[in-house]
Amino acid sequence: MVLNVFKKKNEGEEEEYVELNLEEGESKEGKIKIVVENLSSVADSDRIQEKIREGKIVFFKIKDLKEKDLDELKRAVSRISKTCSAIGGDIAGVSEEWIVATPSFAVIERPKVVEE
Repeated sequence: MVLNVFKKKNEGEEEEYVELNLEEGESKEGKIKIVVENLSSVADSDRIQEKIREGKIVFFKIKDLKEKDLDELKRAVSRISKTCSAIGGDIAGVSEEWIVATPSFAVIERPKVVEE
């Protein structure tokens, strides 16, 4: 049996290969990016929304805006929440001061509530 390893290739033959495109949010190493932001005004929600659309998981601090203007905080979080819903992502409060928002490839697992 002769192995084709040592055969000469014909000049007309080209090597076949598949070119892979990186998904949004993945770096060349295949790592997922997690970003920490501060939500201090409604204008900051635009920056956070863009990072979520780019495929990044975003933890954002709401303490400053919560102390300054609760209505503005509600508007900003509502905008971010609508973006998450539109792209199939998720959003959840982590504590009184932090919220996490994810793109579609990540799911926030919530504790199950057992009713008695």
